[in-house]
Amino acid sequence: MGQFKSPLLGLAMAAGLSLTAMVGSALAQDKVGVSWDKFQEERWKIDEKAIKEGLAKAGLQYVSTDAQGSAEKQIGDIDNLLNQGVKVLIVLARDKDAIMPAVKKAAAAKVPVLAYDRLIEDPSVFYLSFDNVEVGRLQAREVLKLKPKGNYVYIKGGPTDPNANLVWSGQQEVLKDAIGKGDIKIVGDQYTDDWKPEIALKNMEQILSSTQNKVDAVVVSNDGMAGGVVQALKAQGLAGIPVSGQDGDQSALNRVARGEQTVSVWKNSLELGKAAADIAAQLAKGKAVSEVAGATKFSGGPKKVTVNAILLKPVAVTRDNLNAVIDAGWSTKDNICRGVTANQPKACM
Repeated sequence: MGQFKSPLLGLAMAAGLSLTAMVGSALAQDKVGVSWDKFQEERWKIDEKAIKEGLAKAGLQYVSTDAQGSAEKQIGDIDNLLNQGVKVLIVLARDKDAIMPAVKKAAAAKVPVLAYDRLIEDPSVFYLSFDNVEVGRLQAREVLKLKPKGNYVYIKGGPTDPNANLVWSGQQEVLKDAIGKGDIKIVGDQYTDDWKPEIALKNMEQILSSTQNKVDAVVVSNDGMAGGVVQALKAQGLAGIPVSGQDGDQSALNRVARGEQTVSVWKNSLELGKAAADIAAQLAKGKAVSEVAGATKFSGGPKKVTVNAILLKPVAVTRDNLNAVIDAGWSTKDNICRGVTANQPKACM
């Protein structure tokens, strides 16, 4: 006697097979592991969004860890990602030296490493960032335009972050002639652990105290720290003296519009995230780090190790070109112009 087969059963079985195939396909996706140092700056979530979207378009699965500011935890996190079988690692390094054993382990496992926005000096690593020396140049140029002579302060980034010295080297390059002539005197020079605004605030307060408030300009290496510096200056009635920053933070752009910050060097994190996803996709498909499209050689780190790299171009955002970030969808007129009444920049009119 023949076995009866329900048409509905057949459809259900077909649907089940289709579902199984879809699940199997998802599980078979190659993974790209991202090891984040710490989501302290507002920009990292912007970066992450762009990376996720780019990897999804390339058919790659995004998996991530957050080291929460611990170099030791980051090493363990990378171990975990390697154990998950990731094809590529994107690493925002907590500490340029502490990360090296993890990099060596990835190399031994033939997993390429993309150093994201912070240099890792190892020839097996691909380095993606903005031109951080140019960031420093742009900051110093804008401050120098407004204050060609006087007492200057450097508020630098974290001492374990190679970017801190790259930015500073650009600042020094622009200011060295004026310093050599005696037009500019450096009256304060401080690294800032973790680039923390509260530490920058404290450092600035101490410098103001030691100089009896005789400070004419502050070259600050990022926007978060610039916020702390501006707070310290305001407390001493010095609001409005030239102050630099970087990252295009929303609060910093508002300070630029208010006249409390001279410049925020904008590094479009969406473009950086897209580039990271594209490079990761190339590496996941078997390209060597030297074969990545658009790669150049970079040896600007303290150890002068040559790595393959792509460096994107930053943009200095001042009162004169605030419309650039509005037009790009990075910010809005409402955010930038909040509380701006007197002496409005063009973007707020």
